[in-house]
Amino acid sequence: MFKLSRRYLAWWAVAIGTAFLIVQVMCDLWLPNITSDIINNGVAKSNIDYIWHSGYKMLAISFLGILASGVNVYFAATQSQRMGSKIRDALFKKVSFLSNHEFEQFGDASLITRTTNDVIQIQNVMVMILRMMLQSPIMLFGASFMAYNKQPELTAVFLVSLPVLALFVGIVMFFAVPLFQGMQKKIDRINLVFREGLTGVRVIRAFNRDKFEQDRFEGANKDYTNTAIKVFTIVSFMFPIMTLIMSGTNIGIIWYGARLISNQTMQVGNLVAFMTYAAQILMSFMMLSMVFVFIPRASASAKRINEVLEMKNSVKDPQTPTALKDVSSTASLEFDHVDFRYKGAEKLAISDANFKAQAGQTVAIIGGTGSGKSTLISLIPRFFDPEKGQVLINGTDIKAMSQHDVHSQVSLAQQKSVLFRGTVRENMQYGNPDATDDQIWRAMEIAQATEFIHKDEDGLDAWVEQDGDNFSGGQKQRLTIARTLVKQAPVYVFDDSFSALDFKTDAELRHALREDAQIQKSVVVIVAQRIATVADADLILVIDGGKIVGQGTHQELKANNETYREIIDSQIKKGDQANG
Repeated sequence: MFKLSRRYLAWWAVAIGTAFLIVQVMCDLWLPNITSDIINNGVAKSNIDYIWHSGYKMLAISFLGILASGVNVYFAATQSQRMGSKIRDALFKKVSFLSNHEFEQFGDASLITRTTNDVIQIQNVMVMILRMMLQSPIMLFGASFMAYNKQPELTAVFLVSLPVLALFVGIVMFFAVPLFQGMQKKIDRINLVFREGLTGVRVIRAFNRDKFEQDRFEGANKDYTNTAIKVFTIVSFMFPIMTLIMSGTNIGIIWYGARLISNQTMQVGNLVAFMTYAAQILMSFMMLSMVFVFIPRASASAKRINEVLEMKNSVKDPQTPTALKDVSSTASLEFDHVDFRYKGAEKLAISDANFKAQAGQTVAIIGGTGSGKSTLISLIPRFFDPEKGQVLINGTDIKAMSQHDVHSQVSLAQQKSVLFRGTVRENMQYGNPDATDDQIWRAMEIAQATEFIHKDEDGLDAWVEQDGDNFSGGQKQRLTIARTLVKQAPVYVFDDSFSALDFKTDAELRHALREDAQIQKSVVVIVAQRIATVADADLILVIDGGKIVGQGTHQELKANNETYREIIDSQIKKGDQANG
């Protein structure tokens, strides 16, 4: 947690807040002394003027203490909240640039918990630190000093009460701290189950697994709830025990103080002041103990946050990135004997991938499920780095370019259609904020999306719900294809993004792609399952087991490649006669 504090706290503000906290504590320590003087010199001697004079002094000191406390609370609250805001920003930026491998190490649910609940734990404890943890030791030593000055003999009472309180706090921390640390992982589990239930709600209903998922969530929820009840029950014992110890301490002080008063070695006002200082000492000790109970949970959260912030990205920018070239008519994409394996895997996922395509060419990739098609194209926008070989865009190794420049050279439509909450225009301008309405409509015409957008009276201002839930699967695919085309790039990649389209729409879309002047200046890469989708490509890559087992046109592969013929035969047998 110290790392996060050092990085994200404004220490000048902490110093100012601490200065006002010291002023507040000094006022709190001064007030019992004035009360003692009022009793000893005013009440006991019937000196009304002294009582009024001291009363005004108490009001002034109280007002100063309230003012100092308010300023300290302001700085503690604002700095803890700003620290939380900065941590969330840092986490979001870090996650945005993590490679796929690092992202998958944590998982969606855990990253959400770390960005929300874990940060909240840091914020809450930081307020406690800036208030109680700084105030308690100052108050503890200050009150002890003042109490000793008032009546040294009475401080012997603390030799009994403080060890008892310390022992009890130690027992509470022993049982509570491990439970606090485990609560964050249980929140991860709740988020995971809840997220899966939300994203897979249609599958759950289709398989009539509502009861199973409800039981699964109830199990995770009960596990967290039972742990929380247990830990907060343990912590709640501190308050009644604290009250008991304070009451016992006051009894001891009154009993011993009464004897001193009867022996005329102590004044009544000193006894009242000493009791106030005793309460301050015990409360300070209690607050300090409470902070140390909650700090381990915040430390566990800080550790989880630092794991993300300090995660080293396997995909790094070079120290001196190669500048972008002018590729208005010379776009190209090349795989030069590329090998790739997932981290920790024994077997290569992609083995010796080697091909080249020029501007105006369409490269189609086809193969069985799990053959490595999506893995291969994930290397183009540098979501992963190859183990061996080079991926070159416009003749430049993408590892020599900054990731920002690589992404500017590639426009990608992924398998899963992802739309963002907003208008159609805002979604279309996601990759090209300066795109005009004419450019958007042109892209939508190519993607065969004008049919259902024109029907909406709002046109490009039509509303898109989260994840595009107000559109069908085919409509979402066409909108994501249009968004890909709005971004002008040397390389366009379509990762099985025609799968929800019927044959007629598929054919019209690919024909429009071939005829578009802007697309003719670029390399188009299409991953598909259907022969009909890839048949008219300039270069077809047949992948099997991570290897390119065939390259050529449809007719060449049909005549010479066994794997390609097997794909054709399997689709013809399924009644897909158009694929032949």
